[in-house]
Amino acid sequence: MKIHSLALTVALTVSPALALAQTSHGGHSGHSTPAQTAQAQKAPSTQGYRQANETMHRNMDIQFSGDSDVDFVRSMIPHHQGAIDMAKVALQHAKDEQIRKWATDVIREQEREIAEMQAWLKKKGVQ
Repeated sequence: MKIHSLALTVALTVSPALALAQTSHGGHSGHSTPAQTAQAQKAPSTQGYRQANETMHRNMDIQFSGDSDVDFVRSMIPHHQGAIDMAKVALQHAKDEQIRKWATDVIREQEREIAEMQAWLKKKGVQ
């Protein structure tokens, strides 16, 4: 009985939060924007990350074809480009060498995957 009560309590507590997370960014949860201080909002890096994020989300809003494979690839290209754009912001502002390394790695790998995905779409005769 205690386990059932605990599960119900967790479900009632978590469900509204999950529902809000699913609707806050058109179902693209996991990319939410927490409340920020005025100073953080004015930081050049914050402005860069926000712009990259907004562009990524706008470009990911594709017209779906109904072909799961094509829709995945067409959605992932702007998602990967968003990662590249954010990594470029990090390279402009990061002080930590590990962050700079990760950003460099992200740019290299995401550019490689974008090229592979574009080639796949071309091979399929899809744009």
